[in-house]
Order: sequence, then structure tokens, then C-alpha cells
Amino acid sequence: MEIEFVASVSIIATDPPASRELYVDTLGLPLTSTEGEYYSTEQLAGSKHFGVWPLSEAAEACFGSSAWPEDRPVPQVSVEFEVANEGAVAEAAAELESAGHELLHPARTEPWGQTVARIQTREGIIAGISFAPWLHEDGPPEASG
Repeated sequence: MEIEFVASVSIIATDPPASRELYVDTLGLPLTSTEGEYYSTEQLAGSKHFGVWPLSEAAEACFGSSAWPEDRPVPQVSVEFEVANEGAVAEAAAELESAGHELLHPARTEPWGQTVARIQTREGIIAGISFAPWLHEDGPPEASG
């Protein structure tokens, strides 16, 4: 697989309002709500996308349930690595599986247009291989998530 850049870093929050107090109120980051409790920005220099992702929403994205499975480490962060196109996500997912990594979910296109496959690393990090078309164009879509 050929990674082009880090597409996204998101802090995984077990208490989203408390996390927003640090990142928005104290640090002054320009985070805005995109949907639900997820807050993010594409306006922070040095980062394509930075977010505060509620654990319940991460669980929903990975497992289809708002509860994180008890048999897995609770993640603290999510990092997504960008590839060149949608097909490269499925190829990367297959490569990860053939190297012995268990996918949290296979390559799929989310409602906001990003194609992503995710694993959980030994450190407990959610690591995604992603293709977000707007990161290869002039900016984010109208409604990202």
C-alpha cells in the first residue's frame, strides 16, 4: 500500500463535553459540531482534519453499536492514513488482513463520502486507511462527518 499523508487525527472522548472544554474553551481550537457530539476542524494549520470523536460514535462506526466491546482496549485516538483512491482502500484492507491484522470493518463508503477500513493496533489506537475525495480537491464537502 502507498500512504499519501495523514488524513485525520481524532481524540476519542469518553466524556465529550469535558473534552471540548479542554480543546475548545481552554486551547481555543476552532472545532465545530459536524453531527451529533463529534467536533472537528479542517482549519488547524498542520492538520488536514482534527476531531474529538465520542467513544460511542467510534463504537457505532466500527461495530454498529454505541457500546465499545468489553473484550477490546478502549481507544484513546484515531489516526487515518490517506491513499490515492477508493479502490486503494480495499486493496490496503486486504493487505492488512494478509499480514495478520484483524479488520474492525472492511472497506466501506460512509454517508459523507469517505471510504475507510479500520483496524485496532496493539496500542489500542483505531487506525484507518481512508480515501476522502475532498482532501484531493479544493476542500471539505458541505456536510462532512
